[in-house]
Amino acid sequence: QVQLVESGGGLVQPGGSLRLSCAASGGTFSGYAMGWFRQAPGAEREFVAAINWSGGVTDYAAFVKGRFTISRDNAKNTVALQMNSLKPEETAVYYCNRHRSSMYYSGSYFPGPDWGQGTQVTVSS
Repeated sequence: QVQLVESGGGLVQPGGSLRLSCAASGGTFSGYAMGWFRQAPGAEREFVAAINWSGGVTDYAAFVKGRFTISRDNAKNTVALQMNSLKPEETAVYYCNRHRSSMYYSGSYFPGPDWGQGTQVTVSS
């Protein structure tokens, strides 16, 4: 089990940027891939981005490719999501997650059971 705490959300204008952060504790971090997901009101939670244990492999949903960047710091047990050129339809609660197992194959992220409380991102003028 791992505890995850997301932060960095807020209100931003369309076209603006935000940097989200997720701090992990209580479990193994460095050996696992990590992912970011989001959930808009009335919608299902959807995959946004993932990064492998070393940071050498990253995967993105098609709708954020080129605008979002995922990164991690294994020394600090943190994973970040830099979001640029934000759109109003990206208003959602953003969550980080640890991959289900220590084996991660690019393009096949399976969320583990632990979720943080999420951080609200609102894109509006």
